[in-house]
Amino acid sequence: MDPRRIGLLGGSFNPAHGGHRAISLFAREALALDEVWWLVSPGNPLKPAKGMAPLAARLSYAQKLARCAPIRATAIEAELGTRYTYDTLRALIRRYPRYRFIWLMGADNLHQFVQWKNWRGIARTIPIAVIARPGYDARTHGHPAMSWLRRFVRPAVQSSNWTNWRPPALVHLRFRPDPRSATLLRQANPHWYRAYDGSRVRDPLTHRMIPV
Repeated sequence: MDPRRIGLLGGSFNPAHGGHRAISLFAREALALDEVWWLVSPGNPLKPAKGMAPLAARLSYAQKLARCAPIRATAIEAELGTRYTYDTLRALIRRYPRYRFIWLMGADNLHQFVQWKNWRGIARTIPIAVIARPGYDARTHGHPAMSWLRRFVRPAVQSSNWTNWRPPALVHLRFRPDPRSATLLRQANPHWYRAYDGSRVRDPLTHRMIPV
């Protein structure tokens, strides 16, 4: 049996929005994925805790947006006890040895990739697919991370064969830019999460209830 092909999209999802869903479905088709997992972070080390909605609310809303799609919103990092992407990836690979993972990120995240803990280690662990974001492409190509990653870029026409790539391997995926962002949604409705206060939500991977 072929291993399941899983795309990993990490973030605060504060809140999740249609742009996350659109990117995930596009990546699923381009990379021939079985599923995309949204890794709803208990706490993003690069983002301030102030203004961060409770994990249960963020996960509950993310699951709502992921309905009827091959997308699984999970807070598995809370159980794994990992805070940094590099540690999460190593833990997932140990936990799911028969799965093949590829990291999905927007070009805006690649722009700050050098700030991530052991970013070269991340690139050496699993392939990376970078999805175009409005206003970031030109700056990203001249960014310090790309100076190192450029030699490992694969042609987009080979993207469905990513399970045969030996990391480091990076592919740029382009589709219709989506201007939606969590920041704009919070500005429009800073208390969006109150509708999910007290929500009891079960994690689809760990099958455990997320504390309110």
